[in-house]
Amino acid sequence: MADEAVFAGPALRRLRRREGLTQAAMAGQLGISPSYLNLIERNQRPLTARVMMQVVERFDFDPRSLREAENVGGVDGLARRLADERFAPFAIDRDEMAEILAVAPHFASAFATLYDNAGQGTASGEDPLAACRREIERWRNHFADLDTAAEELADELRLSRADLGAALTERLRERHQIALRILPRDVMPDLVRRLDLHARQLQLSEMLDPASRNFQIAAQLALLEQRDAIRALAAGADLASEQARRLFERHLQSYFAAALIMPYGRFLRACDATGYDFPVLMRRFGVSFEQLAHRLTTLQRVGQRGLPFFMARVDRAGQFSKRFAGASGATFFEGDATCPLWHLHRAFDRAGEWCVQEIAVEGVEAHDHWLTVARMSEGVGAGDEAQFSVVVGIEARFAGELAAARGLALRREQAQRIGPGCQACHAVDCRQRSLPPRNAQLAFDSHQRGFSPYRFSAHAAGDAPPSRTRG
Repeated sequence: MADEAVFAGPALRRLRRREGLTQAAMAGQLGISPSYLNLIERNQRPLTARVMMQVVERFDFDPRSLREAENVGGVDGLARRLADERFAPFAIDRDEMAEILAVAPHFASAFATLYDNAGQGTASGEDPLAACRREIERWRNHFADLDTAAEELADELRLSRADLGAALTERLRERHQIALRILPRDVMPDLVRRLDLHARQLQLSEMLDPASRNFQIAAQLALLEQRDAIRALAAGADLASEQARRLFERHLQSYFAAALIMPYGRFLRACDATGYDFPVLMRRFGVSFEQLAHRLTTLQRVGQRGLPFFMARVDRAGQFSKRFAGASGATFFEGDATCPLWHLHRAFDRAGEWCVQEIAVEGVEAHDHWLTVARMSEGVGAGDEAQFSVVVGIEARFAGELAAARGLALRREQAQRIGPGCQACHAVDCRQRSLPPRNAQLAFDSHQRGFSPYRFSAHAAGDAPPSRTRG
C-alpha cells in the first residue's frame, strides 16, 4: 500500500525548532536527506506515513497537531469568517485561504479564535450560539458514530412509515418502562415534551402533529440511550462555556432523533431513487420539511455521500434562527440580514407552496450559483403563532437531476442576483435597495433621480469591492 501523503511543513519546522535541531541533525534522526527535509518544511514534498512514524517515535510529537486546518473548518470554515464585510476590501479568494492553511495553519487558527471570540462587533464574551454552530460546522454536521447507532436501532425496530410511532412508543415501554401520554394544551401550555420519572411517563402536548410527535419520542430515546456518546462528543468539543456545550448536546440529541427516523442508508437510497423529491421523502419518512432539511445537510458518510445541501431558517424579520452549511461551502448567509430578492421571504405568503429559485450571489467568487427551495414552517406545537421560512440550497452544478429542478435551465445568467443584505451589498441600481452599503461614498445629482434611492461611487470608501449592476 502506498504511503498516505500529508503536507505538514510548518508543523515539522516548529517541532525542529522546539528541539533545537538543524535540518541536517533532524534529517539524520529521521533517516532522510537534509535537502528532502527542507522540501518537506517548505510544503514542496509530503510528509509520508513512513516519515510520520519516525517523527512520532523519535520526538514527543502529537499527530493531532496536524489537524489545525480541520479545527478551523478547512477552507470553508475560513471562508465563512472572511465573508464578514469588514474583510471585503482585501478580496481574499479561496486559493489564498488554502495557501494560508497549508503554510501557516497556526496563524489561521489564531485568526479564527480571535474572530470567533470577538464576534461581529458584539459585546465581549463568547456567543454560545455562534460557538455551537462553529463546532457543528467543524464536523460538517456529520456525526458518524451517532448515525451508525441510530441506523442499528432503526434496523432493530424495523421502523417503517406505517408503524414508526408505535415502534418508538414500544421501545420506550419495553426498554425503559416509560409510557407515552398525550396531554391537553391547558395542562402543558408552554411545553411540548416532559419526562415525568415519578409517573414513568413521557408526556407530549396534544398540539404536536404526527411528525413532531415522533421526533420528540426519538429525541427522548436519544437522551436515554445515547447520553454517554453525546456527552463524549460535547466534552471533546472546543467550547468555552457551559451554555455552548449544552446547546451542542441538544443539537446532537436532535441529530440522533433525525437519524433514527431517517436511517442513513435507507434515506440516501430514497433520495437517489426519487431525485431528492422533497414531498415524496416527507411522506415516505413521515417528517416535516424542516426535519428533512436538517437531514439533507448531514449526508457525508465516507464512501456513501449524498449531495451537499445547506439549510437555513428565518423569521418574518429576516433574522436567521438556524444556519447549517454542511459540506455545501455556502458562505453567503453569514451576515445579519438577508436579501429581499431571495424567494425564501415569499414563502410566508404562500403557505403550502414550494418557492423554487435560482440565485446568483453578489460579491462571491466561488459557490455563487445556487438552486434554492423554500417553504413556510410553523413553530413546533405553536401553529400559526410562530412562523418561519425554511430553505434548502445546493450548487446549481449538482442540481440537474433533482426533482425540484425540472423545467429549469440552471443557467447562471438567468438566475436572480441577490446580495448579503443591503448594507453589505454593492450592487448598483437595485430597485429593492433599502439602505446604502456601509462606508459607501454617496453621490447626489439634483437634476435626476433614479429608481434606487441611493447612488454611490464605483468604490466604497476604504477601497471596498467595486459595485456591480444587478442582473
